[in-house]
Amino acid sequence: MAMKIKRLLTNIASRNLEESKLFYTSLFSFEVAFDSDWFINLVSKGSELEIGIIAHEHEMIPERAKGSVAGVYMTFVVEDVDALCIRAQELSYDVMQEPEITFYGQKRMLLLAPEGTVCDVSSVP
Repeated sequence: MAMKIKRLLTNIASRNLEESKLFYTSLFSFEVAFDSDWFINLVSKGSELEIGIIAHEHEMIPERAKGSVAGVYMTFVVEDVDALCIRAQELSYDVMQEPEITFYGQKRMLLLAPEGTVCDVSSVP
């Protein structure tokens, strides 16, 4: 029998917690639910989504999870990817790919978060 999931939290290891916190709160409307010197918990305004930002060398990070993580990127579906791109550029964030229409019909851009997480941001045109 499959276990019911009560909560899913993606944790991001960061060398600069404040820089990562600012990125996710200024672009994606996350709010700070918990803030310490080693861990920050962000929740979306309706509390449906969560991101954890943890100090990259903290003892709570499992040993096998330390270092560079491969094969993972985060996807954010937003109302207006073009407006988010403009905001990201105003804040001098690394826009890896400007918004463009994909073969499956969404408009998509790629951002690089300060801690190195690739963020796929899209909207339906």
